[in-house]
Amino acid sequence: MKLIKRSDNVSKDENQLGISRRSFIRNSSLAAAGGMAGASLFAPGMMKKAEAKEVDPKAPVEVKRTICSHCSVGCGIYAEVQEGVWTGQEPAFDHPFNAGGHCAKGAALREHGHGERRIKYPMKLVDGKWKKLSWEQALDEVSQQVKKIREESGPDSVYWLGSAKHNNEQAYLFRKMVSLWGSNNVDHQARICHSTTVAGVANTWGYGAMTNSLNDMHNCKSILFIGSNPAEAHPVAMQHILIAKERNSCKIVVADPRRTRTAAKSDHYVSLRPGSDVAFIWGVLYHIFKNGWEDKEFIRQRVWGMDEVQTEVAKWTPAEVERVSGVPEADVYRTAKMLSENRPGCVVWCMGGTQHTTGNNNTRAYCILELALGNMGKSGGGANIFRGHDNVQGATDFGVLSDNLPGYYGLSEGAWKHWAKVWDVDYEWLKGRFDQNEYSGKKPMNNAGIPVSRWIDGVLEDKANIEQNDNIRAMFYWGHAVNSQTRGTEMRKAMEKLDMMVIVDPYPGVAAVMNNRKDNVYLLPATTQFETTGSVTATNRSVQWRDQIIEPLFESKPDHEIMYLLSQKLGLSEQLFKHIRVENNQPVIEDITREYNKGMWTIGYTGQSPERLKEHQQNWHTFHKTSLEAEGGPANGETYGLPWPCWGTPELKHPGTHILYDTSKTVAQGGGNFRARFGVERNGESLLADDSFSLGCELEDGYPEFTDKMLKQLGWWDDLTAEEQAQAEGKNWKTDLSGGIQRVAIKHGCIPFGNAKARAVVWTFPDAVPLHREPLYTPRRDLVTDYPTWNDSEAMFRLPTLYKSIQDKDVSGEYPIVLTSGRLVEYEGGGDETRSNPWLAELQQEMFVEVNPKDANDIGFKDGEMVWVEGAEKGRIHVKAMVTPRVKPGMAFIPFHFGGKFQGEDLRDRYPEGCAPFVSGEAANTATTYGYDPVTQMQETKVTLCKISKA
Repeated sequence: MKLIKRSDNVSKDENQLGISRRSFIRNSSLAAAGGMAGASLFAPGMMKKAEAKEVDPKAPVEVKRTICSHCSVGCGIYAEVQEGVWTGQEPAFDHPFNAGGHCAKGAALREHGHGERRIKYPMKLVDGKWKKLSWEQALDEVSQQVKKIREESGPDSVYWLGSAKHNNEQAYLFRKMVSLWGSNNVDHQARICHSTTVAGVANTWGYGAMTNSLNDMHNCKSILFIGSNPAEAHPVAMQHILIAKERNSCKIVVADPRRTRTAAKSDHYVSLRPGSDVAFIWGVLYHIFKNGWEDKEFIRQRVWGMDEVQTEVAKWTPAEVERVSGVPEADVYRTAKMLSENRPGCVVWCMGGTQHTTGNNNTRAYCILELALGNMGKSGGGANIFRGHDNVQGATDFGVLSDNLPGYYGLSEGAWKHWAKVWDVDYEWLKGRFDQNEYSGKKPMNNAGIPVSRWIDGVLEDKANIEQNDNIRAMFYWGHAVNSQTRGTEMRKAMEKLDMMVIVDPYPGVAAVMNNRKDNVYLLPATTQFETTGSVTATNRSVQWRDQIIEPLFESKPDHEIMYLLSQKLGLSEQLFKHIRVENNQPVIEDITREYNKGMWTIGYTGQSPERLKEHQQNWHTFHKTSLEAEGGPANGETYGLPWPCWGTPELKHPGTHILYDTSKTVAQGGGNFRARFGVERNGESLLADDSFSLGCELEDGYPEFTDKMLKQLGWWDDLTAEEQAQAEGKNWKTDLSGGIQRVAIKHGCIPFGNAKARAVVWTFPDAVPLHREPLYTPRRDLVTDYPTWNDSEAMFRLPTLYKSIQDKDVSGEYPIVLTSGRLVEYEGGGDETRSNPWLAELQQEMFVEVNPKDANDIGFKDGEMVWVEGAEKGRIHVKAMVTPRVKPGMAFIPFHFGGKFQGEDLRDRYPEGCAPFVSGEAANTATTYGYDPVTQMQETKVTLCKISKA
């Protein structure tokens, strides 16, 4: 998506120096200046190590293997290094995921290894000016301030905002560090992208992750994309989708309020009203049930509660579906028929489905559709959830969350005791690190912390209304783009109120310039993932190893080294690194991997040793590009990346699980069934599977999760070694550190987590059966009476949360246009990194709003003119109009990758010298509004209201 350019190259004013693609290529060639990408062309300033290094073009080329650091497809890259300089790159044609494919971001990846717009050394904002500090001074000052805040207000007044850009080892270490600090006020980007997926999917059938893979989509006969636009958000994934279309005549259905580039490839496009996903899905199921197209035997054997869903679906007649969703009966019927006649099929969703106050209802509805069609646990079927950042899956798995510990163990006493044992720390000492008071009868150690979506309220809310001792007073933004969060105007107020801000990142980001502060903001330069090593988890649960490509640039340090140095200042290093070696101030990455291998039994991150992961990395060419199974070679028979669950210890050599819940394979070969996570009965009915079990299972029916008692009852206890028996006594499959319970269960063909039915009814959620509820800001006041939101809550994730009181205020007269947001192919996330890349900056130079021609004509502006977009809570953005029929009348779309301007004010002069990104623009989320999912506190970015006026 590209507007008319202002010039043929990126703007070259003194604050925004850019270069043309031709100049970039000319000046970055080895013959001209070596591999530092034309550094002499960039703005002067903090160029301490930025001069182009002379590289002999005849110097030996060392080729290293890495993984793209943008989206979660996990594309493989060959990086060419000469004399320590990253001089070239090639997409890996033998890599199982991308097979030589690259999107624009991947193709421009090498620039991050030169990064002239990066933070060069530690800095502090003093009297509105950036002052250089040494690492020692910066960490001294930061640690002294947080210790003082802890003493005055308790450990929860420091917020630790982690990153989906950390590798697995860094993410695990980050959550462990915050745990030893004594707080659950920790989170990362997953909260605001797929938290409603994790909650909704995990509470349906056991695990909250993609069930199949991009490669397995080759086998799909139909695909429903709802709230997903992979042509722009996951371009390389699109090649797998088109393979399915070419080889399998796969039918593609796209349901989206906006006619996207993915819709252009569809066999059937459905334009639904933003926020009406449940109504649409129930409309599809109405026709499936009416025509008897559901898989009755699959439902009998493997699904609980579908009868309650059918009762709800029966209310959604074609007329009501059209009234609520705007989709005519013919389009809904065609969708149902197409999906039913072309099985197996999968459903794909992204943030278009998750970022709603009703996000958990949406994701569960998608799952129920797949269950009704019998598409689960099958090649070519499944719920294929495309994750965003390169390691948002891994960072979620490793517990960088306010409501979980690594492995989704939760925050119960038993969960903390499990990890205390893994960490070899005294549980009572660990418990004593937390605030010992109770708030609303809850202890902070066992109460979910404030999520990233709500840290603003953690600062601004009256502390008497918060379930902790005091407000948040200090923020660590450790690899996070704040402009990806809603309510930008209130965010600025929260930043002004904080005692201290600490930004740890390769780039300064929007947080460094939008805060309106004069003092006490710290910038600590972290490396990119190309200046370190470690593992990263792709969207399909495969774990991939990265080589270190180059040494850290400038004075930057890898995140795990910064954690070590900070933990020393905080007095935590002895416990944090008790069994992790530290060499030259860097914790040994492989030791961190081995430590989490000892504790991540719940989701099977125990079998992926560093040695096995490196073996897969060095043998990309041996893995089949559809089945992902190695054909010969050292990893013969294993699934690429050992996707979790990879059961047992590394010695068990489990091959990983390509397709979750697949009963056609033995558990030892990666098979399984739905998880027995919700008990064994409900209202007198069994929740266990009926007549369904994985291949070779000795228990030919449903069964509960494995414990030491169950092994004894089955007569399998003596299959454990004496050492395993000693460790397994009183434990279960999740807490037995020997792995013996898992080993013996698998030996008998059983999956350790039991064999149950998926549940279509989640009795622990606000809506047990997913319901349509109108967005908080809706122009359809006629629907509010029939489909109201929830009542306000006194406490969700420690904070008061509003619903009805907002929806009751009708602002649709003043703000008549529905505003939604989404991605562009050229940029990622908040855009700090990608807008600092000249290759990408050239492609998309301006923030814009898409407006239908009718609305533009009615309001009185033309394509290319500047307009004001004002959200329903008065936040305003000054952007260029793109007049297009891509959006329907009454709707506008804005991309969320921009920052550096705030309500018309240019903030570029607030960046440290030489660090401003090439492209800046208004942040979409300055105009977005309040609204949170009640299960996860996911923010609402896909439906709000606005008004647009000519500037």
